[in-house]
Amino acid sequence: MTRMRAVDAVVLILEKEGATETFGLPGAAINPLYSAMRAHGGIRHTLARHVEGASHMADGYTRSAPGNIGVCLGTSGPAGTDMITGLYAAAADSQPILCITGQAPVAVLDKEDFQAVDIASIAKPVTKMAKTVLEAGQVPGVFQTAFQLMRSARPGPVLIDLPIDVQQTEIDFDIDTYEPLAPAKPAATAAQAEKILDLIAEAEHPIIIAGGGIINADAADRLVEFAELTSIPVSPTLMGWGAIPDDHPLAAGMVGIQTHVRYGNASFLESDLVIGIGNRWANRHTGNLEVYRKGRKFVHIDIEPTQIGRVFAPDFGVASDAGAALDALLAAARSRSGGLPDFTGWAGECTARKATEHRKTNFTEVPIKPQRVYQEMNQAFGKDVTYVSTIGLSQIAGAQMLHVYRPRHWINAGQAGPLGWTGPAALGVAKGKPGETVVALSGDYDFQFMIEELAVGAQHKIPYVHVVVNNSYLGLIRQSQRGFEMDYEVSLAFENINTAGSASSGYGVDHVAVAQGLGCKALRVEDPELIGEGLRVAKELMDEHQVPVVVEVILERVTNISMGTALDQINEFETLAQTPADAPSALIPMGELAAAK
Repeated sequence: MTRMRAVDAVVLILEKEGATETFGLPGAAINPLYSAMRAHGGIRHTLARHVEGASHMADGYTRSAPGNIGVCLGTSGPAGTDMITGLYAAAADSQPILCITGQAPVAVLDKEDFQAVDIASIAKPVTKMAKTVLEAGQVPGVFQTAFQLMRSARPGPVLIDLPIDVQQTEIDFDIDTYEPLAPAKPAATAAQAEKILDLIAEAEHPIIIAGGGIINADAADRLVEFAELTSIPVSPTLMGWGAIPDDHPLAAGMVGIQTHVRYGNASFLESDLVIGIGNRWANRHTGNLEVYRKGRKFVHIDIEPTQIGRVFAPDFGVASDAGAALDALLAAARSRSGGLPDFTGWAGECTARKATEHRKTNFTEVPIKPQRVYQEMNQAFGKDVTYVSTIGLSQIAGAQMLHVYRPRHWINAGQAGPLGWTGPAALGVAKGKPGETVVALSGDYDFQFMIEELAVGAQHKIPYVHVVVNNSYLGLIRQSQRGFEMDYEVSLAFENINTAGSASSGYGVDHVAVAQGLGCKALRVEDPELIGEGLRVAKELMDEHQVPVVVEVILERVTNISMGTALDQINEFETLAQTPADAPSALIPMGELAAAK
């Protein structure tokens, strides 16, 4: 056996487990681990400006490709507490990230030592495991268990807390005989697959709700194969967007009360059997459950048994990894005697709605209406782009009007939705997708949270485009305040003494100047006819300088984005599309299918 410090063993384990991309900040209590990383040389590290930012970078990196596990590093005390929001965001969306914190020496843990906090207890509710390791000999086993847990069943984050003396204690360790533990994942049985096919055989208008579990299982290809085999339309959730290409004939469009398309809701309301795979029945998806459930049977397949029946009891529930369930369904469908009903007519009805149920995007007003921004993004970035976003009217409008064609090309903090997540997460995504076009989408408030992380992209040459739609408001909160007949403490506008006289005067923060001061490129667009040119120039600047490029679009101050309380009660605040020219970036131009007939 080789004698080495516990932290040297940690680095070797990270390498063998394939977790070699780290994000963090060194500090006194974590310096031994950094010394081990430096000596090893094979662990890449990105120096963040804030530990919460580092945790979101690790999260973004995890989401960027199948099998990734981003690692976040920080010292004792506040570094760990700064990670909590990142751990929560990862846990809420079933993402495995590993957070490692330094800690005060074991002997003083109960003596209120400097920056000594019980981070394991604090992190426990938002992790699959949170542990302070008190014995150096246990370090390899704790890390081995951590990786197994992160990959097993519903994926999620882990925090490991290492006292500084534990880090430096020598142990006997042989990396050559260390092996990752096999993750445990439930799998649907043949009998369960047959039962689901029985329910499909009884239906006239079945629809598949494709959740983020399909993305996590890297099973998008099997989803599309099953849909094509059965001719059943597919509606992705916000977390499952990209599991089927938006332009696929069986893509029925996203359903929801906020993030949705009109034709998606319309088709769902005509369905009689809903097959949820790897989804949670999130409230922004379902809205009013009476409307959502009325007249429909439900199948729910999820990797986490406690999700079955959590929101409502399905007619049939299966605890299974999404990929394993699709494998079972494909095998059962191929071998089924007598086959299944022909749903091509129903699928054709759903496709036809994609050419009729459009929102207008081609607005020409100044200040710019946000809908025009997403139209221009569709036209500028094409099918290969990866979008990154979190919460706000920008995310909701983006989900209503952008198009996504591949898994892991819409990366979004879905359940937690922390402001400030977008920028650092985009850096993590860009690290995981070198050479690809990554585009972040933020409102001005989300952008101002953690704006300092732009300097990370400048320092480490991590290029991406950050589209900031600026109405100088907490837009989603302002819109929700309409029900209280108020507009209170949600305006970010003020007269910036440094921008007096410019077109953006009165909008407050000069985002272009801040971005440039942090070492990035930035430009501002105030004319809707120049948005496309601005995005083109941003791509050129990104390629030339290999840094983040900010495109700030000055919007009208008040725009209400379509949403409601139930799928059949969506408030439309703007004129709907009447002609193909009203929505030129629509997947199917208005009236095209009718004209073809």
